Amino acid sequence: MTDPNIPVTEDELHAYVDGELPAERRAAVEAWLAAHPDVAAQVSSWRTQSDMLHAKYDSVADEVVPPHLNIDRLSRPPRQWAYALVAATLAALVIGGGAGYELRGRTAQSSAFINFTRDALDAHKLYVVEVRHPVEVAANERAHLQQWLSNRVGYKIQAPELDTNGLKFIGGRLLPGPAGPAAFLMYETANGERYTVYTSRAKTEATQMRYAAQNNDGAMFWADRGVGYVVSGPTDKERLTQVARLVYDQTEKTGL
Repeated sequence: MTDPNIPVTEDELHAYVDGELPAERRAAVEAWLAAHPDVAAQVSSWRTQSDMLHAKYDSVADEVVPPHLNIDRLSRPPRQWAYALVAATLAALVIGGGAGYELRGRTAQSSAFINFTRDALDAHKLYVVEVRHPVEVAANERAHLQQWLSNRVGYKIQAPELDTNGLKFIGGRLLPGPAGPAAFLMYETANGERYTVYTSRAKTEATQMRYAAQNNDGAMFWADRGVGYVVSGPTDKERLTQVARLVYDQTEKTGL
């Protein structure tokens, strides 16, 4: 008989929500949740959020991109592309607004750009307005947050240091991503503006930085070594580019 008093790990709870928990552990986790209704309520909210996100986005990944928005596949550029190519090749694309979403994915690269920016901007808008619960794990538990997110996404997560750009780290959370779990980190300026970093596995090796906007929010997307990144914030493209460069530079050193 399963003992409901045997603790279940946080990783197991997330695996349970994601449908990745080994079958032999499922009964034990369900028994433990039955004995801990407060945790069960949290797990239920994770599942609801996951279901909503996947129901909203899973059907669009293979739809055809309009010809005028098609993005040619690129070979992997050198690490220096961020500075050499941002000014010359930054693509300003408007996502959403009164006309609704128009971007659809056809190639691996365009699909990653579209899905990542859409998911990242929606997560950004959902959480930056929160006063009491903008993040799941606060900055004072930075080491725990980084280890937890690293374990879940499958590569090293280290929250970038953005203080030189006036951004204080608030904390982060785990979210569903286009191709697996996504790490979500939040920063705040002295006047209350918030920026977020969203990262998950990508079905493309490398892309240039590309800019997208949705209403009053902007996002800078890129991919490198099979991992996608989006820095979101206000629609000031120059400011977003500065923040994205700082994040990009630190991903080379830390493996975010």
